[in-house]
Amino acid sequence: MSVVVAKAQKLRAIRLYKELMHLGREYPDPSYNFNGRMRSLFERHRGLTDPEQIERALQLGEFIRNETIALYSLRKYRHLKRTYYAEPEKNETAVQTPIDPEALEKMAAAI
Repeated sequence: MSVVVAKAQKLRAIRLYKELMHLGREYPDPSYNFNGRMRSLFERHRGLTDPEQIERALQLGEFIRNETIALYSLRKYRHLKRTYYAEPEKNETAVQTPIDPEALEKMAAAI
């Protein structure tokens, strides 16, 4: 593996970790322990040396980031909808978890 590619992946992983930690501050379910789970996920993949495995792990992290951002957008939309419209939908719930924790663990174990 080239030194340049390794350095780029390392910087990308650090940037992704910081972004996930920042996003975790606003996670709607405090019992889920988003930041703790992300930290353990990154620590579990700390020793990866194969560039393809590292790339798959980074793609998983980016997927989690995008799903979390989508959750926050949905939460804001629902708040605005409840505020400005009289009757909420019957099937609407207050907060939904974007990722099933068991599915996340299975995806992380596959990498």
